[in-house]
Amino acid sequence: MKEIFILAEHRRGEIRDITFEMLTKGKELAEKTNMELAVVLLGKDVKEHAKTLSQHAKKVLLIEDEKLENFNSESYQKVLSHLIKERKPLLTLIGHTSFGMDLAPSLAASLNIPLATDCIDLEIEDSALMVTRQMYGGKVNVKARLRQAESYLVTVRQATFPAEKASMNGEIIEIPSPLSEEAANKRFIEYVLPPPGGVDITAAEVLVGIGRGIKDESNLPLVEDLAKALGGVLACSRPIVDKGWLPNDRQVGTSGKTVKPKLYIALGISGAFQHVLGMKNSDLIIAVNKDPNAPIFSVADYGIVEDLFKIVPSLKDKIYELKAGKA
Repeated sequence: MKEIFILAEHRRGEIRDITFEMLTKGKELAEKTNMELAVVLLGKDVKEHAKTLSQHAKKVLLIEDEKLENFNSESYQKVLSHLIKERKPLLTLIGHTSFGMDLAPSLAASLNIPLATDCIDLEIEDSALMVTRQMYGGKVNVKARLRQAESYLVTVRQATFPAEKASMNGEIIEIPSPLSEEAANKRFIEYVLPPPGGVDITAAEVLVGIGRGIKDESNLPLVEDLAKALGGVLACSRPIVDKGWLPNDRQVGTSGKTVKPKLYIALGISGAFQHVLGMKNSDLIIAVNKDPNAPIFSVADYGIVEDLFKIVPSLKDKIYELKAGKA
């Protein structure tokens, strides 16, 4: 039976969300095409990860090796190339992350197979692969058919698919490592954390996003206080970055970052599709905007048609009041 591979991405002892998002799509494709879903897990001492992943796929292909303790695209390429040649999956999904962007092009070139990057959807039709990608800054979705091939490689945009719970109790298959020596051209040196004050909005559980409605840079402390009260961080739409009020690592959208927090509060954000595509998969979205016809309300779970400068102070005070009551 043909297989669909999902490459598990893990970092510093944790499986990254993109893995479970790809598993959701992989399961859907496998069920539609009567294929088997298999997770490929590379690393050192990662058997606990294998147990977790076995709940999401029919098989976990586990390859452990000291030389795979840290991600190295050269080592990963050798292992995956060996595995793909041997098992011939129809499709291999890799996250469109810093890891995936480093690995996928060279892997596809080494195997001489078609590659589609940064995909937001995909379908299999008569053993041919159809992918959906965005062009012109997210203004256009393009659906393309890849040339007919025995195997395909795709990188998937983060936060595109939901990470669903599963209980499949799949089989864990341990495979000997094909690596005989350390990578010759690349080596892992150290993991560098963001600098003090740096923020990774993709990892935040609560985000307070601001747009043009904030009016002036002097109003930033007001919304930042709300974010702190919620235990979250400040994010923004592109106009705020263009004005230089917040750094570009805070931007949400197709030209910024794709996020999926538990709570996203949009303050004074109109909801241009470029921004919405970057946050629409948040668990809970609350929008505050004076314009009742603002597009942001079409994706919000709760909407407040009001001036944010009236809402934010009251909301912040209420949060602190509730926290004081629990103390």
